[in-house]
Amino acid sequence: MDAGKTTLSERVLFFTGRIHQIGEVHDRQGRGATLDSHAAEKAHGITIRSAATRVDWREHAITIIDTPGHADFTVEVERSLRVLDGAVFVFSAVEGVQAQSITVDRQMRRYGVPRIAFINKMDRRGADPERVVADIRATLGLEAVALQLPVGSEAEFAGVVDLVERRVLRFEGEHGETVVASAVPEALGVAVELAREQLVDTVALHDEQLLERALEGEVSAELLRAAIRRATLAHAIVPVLLGSAFHNQGVQPLLDAVVDYLPHPGEVLDTAESDAGATVELEAEDDLPMVGFVFKVDETRFGNLAYLRIYQGSLARGQRLSSRRRGKRQRVGRLLRLHADAPTPIEDAGAGEIVGLFGLAVESGDTLVGDDPDTGRALALTVAGFAIPDPVVSRTLRPQRSADLEALGKALARYAREDPSLRVGRDPESGLPLIAGTGALQLELYAERLGDEHGLDVELGAPRVAYRETISEEVTFEYVLRKQSGGGSGQYAGVAGILRPLVGGEAYRFLERVRGGAIPREYLDSCDRGFQAALGEGPLTRAPVVGVEVELLDGKTHSKDSSDLAFRIAARDALVEAIARAKPQLLEPIMRVEVDAPSSSFGAISGSLTARRGAIVDSQIQGERVAITARVPLAEMFDYATRLGSLTGGRGTHSMSMDGYERVPDAILDHVVARAAS
Repeated sequence: MDAGKTTLSERVLFFTGRIHQIGEVHDRQGRGATLDSHAAEKAHGITIRSAATRVDWREHAITIIDTPGHADFTVEVERSLRVLDGAVFVFSAVEGVQAQSITVDRQMRRYGVPRIAFINKMDRRGADPERVVADIRATLGLEAVALQLPVGSEAEFAGVVDLVERRVLRFEGEHGETVVASAVPEALGVAVELAREQLVDTVALHDEQLLERALEGEVSAELLRAAIRRATLAHAIVPVLLGSAFHNQGVQPLLDAVVDYLPHPGEVLDTAESDAGATVELEAEDDLPMVGFVFKVDETRFGNLAYLRIYQGSLARGQRLSSRRRGKRQRVGRLLRLHADAPTPIEDAGAGEIVGLFGLAVESGDTLVGDDPDTGRALALTVAGFAIPDPVVSRTLRPQRSADLEALGKALARYAREDPSLRVGRDPESGLPLIAGTGALQLELYAERLGDEHGLDVELGAPRVAYRETISEEVTFEYVLRKQSGGGSGQYAGVAGILRPLVGGEAYRFLERVRGGAIPREYLDSCDRGFQAALGEGPLTRAPVVGVEVELLDGKTHSKDSSDLAFRIAARDALVEAIARAKPQLLEPIMRVEVDAPSSSFGAISGSLTARRGAIVDSQIQGERVAITARVPLAEMFDYATRLGSLTGGRGTHSMSMDGYERVPDAILDHVVARAAS
């Protein structure tokens, strides 16, 4: 969070000639950075939506997606990483690895995205790149290898030493546009050679070709660069570069590293699944049938703008595509080269590109395909989607005028179509619209957008935590549904089995162990659906039930009165009763909290976190600042910004990211249940 990703992206646009004037995130004139094009982003100075553009560098076309750093908008990172071939992982030289860094690292691993790291803000007081590299290794478990050393530190930061080429790079001119290379000064000679030897030794551990050459003697820059690329693509190392994007330092070498070390589309294994369940490798070749994935949809005044990654084949304006979800063939009316909120029309695009499509009836997560040349029918291939985080907090919305309810519903439906992490419903107690998401800021910004974009003034209700329920004991169940209707067919179904706790993070598992045809096969799926229906509301707070395994062992049927509906009802009612007997427990979301504050406030902040049922995980004093990491229940954190401000005189900041669910302690269970119910 606030590592400077958007500021870095703005410099990339400038140095590649995509823009000719640098905008700033916190521009006093309100212009803002190019990729922060939404009004809410300009107003708050943060990125809330991913934005795409394309630049050219060293005769390579590079598609860039700038993503939010705030944990509340993590789905934007999730869906972007799903379609990217490589990533630049940006860290602050002062704060280093933060709570959200850990989440992003998990997301990169989930999609197998190789990355390079950029330690930004080298000009800031307290900048310590060695500590950040060590933090990346220790906290994230990555083999971080420094490709550069700093020239000067903090306010005296004046450039970098390129260890691969053994040269000093400085950035001169009005905007640092001129890269001046010079020999390493004698005073730095020994340190540079030691650092380069360490670089070679580390990379050689993961690359046999380099190891052989290193044993023979001197390793040239060309050989070392090739080995770094192989090791990066193999996910064995993470090359680390340094700079200060705000002061236009270190950006051009970073762009060189993107070209040198990150993969092109043909070097990445992308797959789809056939209707028969087979995994099919996609090839980044233009002359094959098109396969693409819609990872984002924006609803604009001109219609739906779909963001499409082309994995295979090519696409041209006027071409017909089929949506695998809808089974509907549609014509591509407008094909666009993406550039924030100012896309430009193009006639065609090839494999590996990310483009915009206007006017198609598609949803985020859709696979679009061309025709199979052998059959003339749409390719029967589906690209896997991306993980959507479950909501952890919800709030009601009360419009100032009851006449606005219909318009409010339509606006919320639009937002939910754009943002898969936003859930829209109705509060059963008050009847008011209810929105749920991954954080309080996300919901507050949607309420703000309702006013700015739709003229709908709403009052947000108090935040509510999205609890979960689980069970702690194994129980058996046996249930028979018998219902007779006047003269017609009745309902009859019997189910028997075992309900047990499920460990390992899985929400639900169904095991079918019925023998002797006690339940006909056509009703087994009905039982599964009935069991899942029972998990929708638990007995403690009506929260979803997770972490359960249901083993179905036996059942009863009737030749006339058994049906799909009967077995769904029987399974649901049986499991509802069994859950109540299995010693249900309440689970609450736990946040990983990072606090940065004056070191003089360490004691007060630690006390404030433990008083909120938090556990201090780590603390590091860096000069006059302290960085504290803690795990704290979300329910205790809603007013923490105000409290932290008062403890630090406004000089403290904090960030949070989801760190899992844990059982609510027995000592406060009744209180939490009562509070959740209210």
